[in-house]
Amino acid sequence: MTRKSHTAHYPDAQPALPPRTRGVIGLFEENCTVCMLCARECPDWCIYIDSHKETVPPAAPGGRERSRNVLDRFAIDFALCMYCGICIEVCPFDALFWSPEFEYAETDIRELTHERDKLREWMWTVPAPPALDPRAEEPKEVAAARKAAEKLAAAQEQAGRPPAEGEDA
Repeated sequence: MTRKSHTAHYPDAQPALPPRTRGVIGLFEENCTVCMLCARECPDWCIYIDSHKETVPPAAPGGRERSRNVLDRFAIDFALCMYCGICIEVCPFDALFWSPEFEYAETDIRELTHERDKLREWMWTVPAPPALDPRAEEPKEVAAARKAAEKLAAAQEQAGRPPAEGEDA
């Protein structure tokens, strides 16, 4: 009460945001497999996804053709979104991320539905995850892979042959 208040004059002075600020949702399109989990789990039903199936030729001769989903439309209606983050949490392929962007206001509420090109632009503003704690224990998957590689190297040493090219020693 004894100090004078300080007012930041936004938009001339940009606010200093915390590093992992939740602004809007960014889409990393390459990771999206069109599984529709995000759209199904969204409590507001504000995610719109359209796709089609494509057949992919066999990778090896004599193989069979595969079909895969191709993303046609991915849009989020931010007029409906309540920014709960459920879509980001349920995405099994890490295609959705929180971006710190917060300046996406529109004059018309109908323009708050942002398509995948805009969501992709916001993806590049997502900060890198914090560095791992060097004192933390090694993840189980990494430990299992390291033990398997050490076991293979020991077996090859006992057999008296050097490891093949591309194998870890």
